[in-house]
Amino acid sequence: MNFIALKMLFGDRAKFIGIVVGLTFASLLITQQSAIFAGIMTRTFSFLLDVGLPDIWVVDPRVKYIDDIKPLDDDAYLQVRGVEGVQWAVPLYKGSLAVRTKDGTYQSCTVVGLDDETLMGGPAMMVSGDLSYLRRSGAVIVDQTGAEGKLAHLLPGGKSIPLKVGAEIEINENEAVVVGICKVSQTFQNVPVIYMTYSAATLFSPGQRLLLSFVCVKAKPGQDLHSLCQRIERATGLRAYTRNEFKVLTFLYYLEYTGMPINFLTAVALGFLVGIAISGQTFYNFTLDNLRYFGTLKAMGASNRMLLRMILLQAMVVGGIGYGLGVGAATVWGMYMGAHTQLAFRLPWHLLVVSAVAVLVICLSSAALSIRKVMKLEPAVVFRS
Repeated sequence: MNFIALKMLFGDRAKFIGIVVGLTFASLLITQQSAIFAGIMTRTFSFLLDVGLPDIWVVDPRVKYIDDIKPLDDDAYLQVRGVEGVQWAVPLYKGSLAVRTKDGTYQSCTVVGLDDETLMGGPAMMVSGDLSYLRRSGAVIVDQTGAEGKLAHLLPGGKSIPLKVGAEIEINENEAVVVGICKVSQTFQNVPVIYMTYSAATLFSPGQRLLLSFVCVKAKPGQDLHSLCQRIERATGLRAYTRNEFKVLTFLYYLEYTGMPINFLTAVALGFLVGIAISGQTFYNFTLDNLRYFGTLKAMGASNRMLLRMILLQAMVVGGIGYGLGVGAATVWGMYMGAHTQLAFRLPWHLLVVSAVAVLVICLSSAALSIRKVMKLEPAVVFRS
C-alpha cells in the first residue's frame, strides 16, 4: 500500500512539484529569517564572546545591557580583588571615540582599553602584529573589517586602501599608530573596533573623569559563580553578572525595546501561512483527483486506518523533500552572503528543529482536509460517477 501511495503521489507530477515548491518556499523563508534574527541578536553580545576569559562582569547597578556604559570609580577593581574567591580582577574600558582617517573623514569607533599589565580582553586572533605591541606609546590595534572598510583611505574614483600596520590615525585629536590588525566578531552597531591600553584610553579620552566601564573577574577554581557574584555585590554595592547572565540581560533588552522581534516574526508567520495556503490547497486538489483510487481501495477492503496511513505517508514525503530543499537553499544563501557581505546569519541546530516542526505542522494541516474527505468517502458514489 505504501508503494501505491507513492506511485499516486509521483504520478501527478504537476501537483507534486507544486506541493514541494510551496513547502520549499515556506521552509526557506522560516529558516532564513530565523537565522538572520539569531545572527543579529548574537551580535548584540558579541563583545562578551570575544572577551572569553572572565567568569564574572561587575558593572554599575543601573546598567541594562552590554553597551549601556555607566562608568565606575577608578578603584572599583581594587575592591573586587579583595573579595574572597576572586582569583584576579582587572579594569576594562569600553567607549565610543571619533577617529580621523588619512583622507580627513571622521568615523565613530568602539574603543576598548585593556589592563596595561595583563592586556586581558585583547583580541584572540591577530592577522598581523602582536598584542604585546600595545604597550608601546600611542599604539592601537584595529579590527580587520574596520581597517578594510570604514577606516580605509578613500581614493578618487571610489577605490580604497586598507589601513595597515604602521599607519597613523587621529583619535579624539590625539595621534596613534596602528601596530596590529585583528579579527573580532561583528558588532550590533557595525562600527570599527580599536584596542589600546587602559592608560592610553585615559589620554585619548581627556574629557571623561571616570573611565572604568567593567571589572572583569576570574573566579578561583571550584568557586560557585552565583555565590561569588553575591559576595561581590555585598562588598562593593555594584552588580555582578556571570557571562551567561550578562548575555541574557543584553538579549532580553534588545528583545523588549527594539522592533526586531515583531519584524522577523511577521516574516516567519508569512512563510508559514504561505506554506499552508499553497501546499494545503494543492494537496487537497491532489486528493480530489485521486478519490476514485481511494474509493477503489476502500471497495477492495482497505480500512480507513490504512488510507489514513497512505495520506500521511504522502504528506511526510513531500514535507521531507520540501524541508530539505528549503533548509539547504537557506544555508547555502546564508553562507555565501555571510562570506561576501556583513549579513548576520547564524543557524544553530535549534532553528533546524523549529523549521522542521513548522513544516510538519504545515504538512499535517494540509493532510487534515484530505483525510476528512477520504474518511467520508463512499465507494458506491465513486463507482456511480
